[in-house]
Amino acid sequence: MLAAFIATMTLAAAEAASDSASPVYEMRVYYSPEGKLDNLHARFRDHTLRIFEKHGIKSVAYFVPAGENPEHKLIYFLSFPSRAAREKAWKEFFADPEWQKAARESEANGKIVQKVENYFLTPTDYSPKLDPHQSAGPLFELRTYRTPEGKLEKLDERFKEHTMELFKKHGMENLIYWHKMSDQKDAETTLVYLLGHKDKASFEKSWDGFRQDPEWVKAKTASEKEGALTVGGGVKSELLVPTDYSPLK
Repeated sequence: MLAAFIATMTLAAAEAASDSASPVYEMRVYYSPEGKLDNLHARFRDHTLRIFEKHGIKSVAYFVPAGENPEHKLIYFLSFPSRAAREKAWKEFFADPEWQKAARESEANGKIVQKVENYFLTPTDYSPKLDPHQSAGPLFELRTYRTPEGKLEKLDERFKEHTMELFKKHGMENLIYWHKMSDQKDAETTLVYLLGHKDKASFEKSWDGFRQDPEWVKAKTASEKEGALTVGGGVKSELLVPTDYSPLK
C-alpha cells in the first residue's frame, strides 16, 4: 500500500512539473453587474489589452454569448509559455501603476466585475495550432465534454482519428482542443474545444449533416462498444461572438 501511495504521489509530482513547464491557456469568465458590461468592454479596449501585452500576457480571444446575455458575461482566453510565466505576469500586471489607475477610474461609479471564474488549459496533442489573428468566425462554438472515468483517452482517439475530419467535411473549423491541466477539477474527464462557423444557419446545417453522416455513425458506434464516451448531460455547447477588440474574429 505504501509503495502504491508513493507511486501515485510521484506521478502527481511529475504531472505537476510537466504542467508548470507546458504552454498554458487561461480561460477567464467575468460576470458584470447589470448596466456595467459596456464599462468593462471599454476598460479592456482602452487599457487592459495594452497593459497585458506590456507584461507578456498574450490576448487570444474575447467573446460574449451570441444573442441575449442575461448574465452580462465576458469570456476570454489568454496564453502563456508556462504556469510560472503566468504567475509572474499577473503579479507584475496587478502591481503596475497604470493598471491600478485604470481600474480605479473605471470603478468610480461602482464595481464593473462582480464574479470571476478561471480555468487552466493545455492543448491536446492533436490540436491545431491556434493563430489569434486568423479569421475564423464570426460565430464561435465553445464545447465542453465530460467523460466517464477512464474514457477521456478513448474520446481523444475518436476526435483524432475521425471527428475532426468529419467536422471539416461539414464546414466546421477546428480551432483548438484543450485538456484541463492536471491540478484542475475534473481534469481526467474533460475535453474543451473551440469551433468556428460562418453564421447560425451554417452552424445548424453543419451539425445536422455531421450527425446524419454514415461515417460518423459508424465511428461513434465502434468507439462506444464498451459504453458511451460522454456522461449523461456531459456535453455543453455555447455560441459566442467576438468583441470588437478580440484578436481572434
